[in-house]
Amino acid sequence: MKKFTLGTLAFGVFLASACQNTNGQNAEAEKLAKEAIEIHDEIMPQVSAFNKHEILIDSLLQNLSVLKTVDANIDTVETREKFQTLKTNLESATDKMMVWMKEYAADSTDVNYQKAEVERISDLKTEFEQVKYEAESLLASFKK
Repeated sequence: MKKFTLGTLAFGVFLASACQNTNGQNAEAEKLAKEAIEIHDEIMPQVSAFNKHEILIDSLLQNLSVLKTVDANIDTVETREKFQTLKTNLESATDKMMVWMKEYAADSTDVNYQKAEVERISDLKTEFEQVKYEAESLLASFKK
C-alpha cells in the first residue's frame, strides 16, 4: 500500500511540475504573440498611406512631360526610375505584411515559433520605416 501511495505521490508531483512548465511556456508564447500583434498594429496603418503614395506615383509617371515643363532641369529618365523603384518597394512592403498576416498563427503556443514571428514582424517594421522615409523624401516636393 505504501508503494502505491508513494508512487502515486511521485506521479502527482511529476504531473504538477510538467503542468507548471507548460503553463510557463504558454505564458511566454502569449506574451510574444501579444508583442507581435502590437508591432503589427503599429505599422499596419501605413499600408493605407503606401497605397496613396502608389496612386500619386502612378499619376506622376503618367505626367512626367508636364513635370518637365514645370522644371526644365528635371531628368525624366532618372525620375522615372526613382518613382518605379519606390513603387516597387511600397508594393513589396505591403505584400509582405499581407503574407505575414495570412501566415501568422497568433494562437500558437510554440515559444520558438512566436520568437521567430516577433523577429519577422520586427524586420518588416524596419522595412516599413525605411520605405516610409524613402517615400516622404522623394514625394515631398510633389504633394500639394
